[in-house]
Amino acid sequence: MPAEDGILIARVVAENDHRAFAQLVNRHQSKLRYSLRQLTGWDEALADDLAQETFIKVYNALESFRGDANFATWLYRIAYNCFAAHMRTQKPMQQLDEKMLEDQSYDAGTAQALHRDFAAALQQLPEDQRVALHLYLQRELTHREIADIMNCPLGTAKSHIQRGRKKLRSLLGSWQPVEANQ
Repeated sequence: MPAEDGILIARVVAENDHRAFAQLVNRHQSKLRYSLRQLTGWDEALADDLAQETFIKVYNALESFRGDANFATWLYRIAYNCFAAHMRTQKPMQQLDEKMLEDQSYDAGTAQALHRDFAAALQQLPEDQRVALHLYLQRELTHREIADIMNCPLGTAKSHIQRGRKKLRSLLGSWQPVEANQ
């Protein structure tokens, strides 16, 4: 855990320092909100609501943070729990309509197009694979940290990543950037 996080956490717990907690939020909110947007299929309002719920829960539970794991791992575990709880109350996300994807007109040679295609492919994966892959590929967390966040055995987290990568390769197999000289 970065030393700055430890100092801020100690100040929040010992002195109920709201400014220290605001600094913690500022340090982590952008990455957390991006992760939640990725998991919610780019539903920004839902992702922001889940991020807010996460930080409220973090504030209320900060005294119970033992420091055994990185603060960011603990934070993502709480965010994942908020996301999972929300998903249990919703109908399963509809799979992306292939025709809708075919109708998209954009220059496939741009990084933005690849990002869009990757995000669309990620949304087609089962929730556990989508979460594990996002945390692994985009947050660059270790298998152990992912297992802790998802509250599953290490082997299960590795399986989610391996199966998700295989499906992503298949889904993105036809993706080819447009050649500049065409």
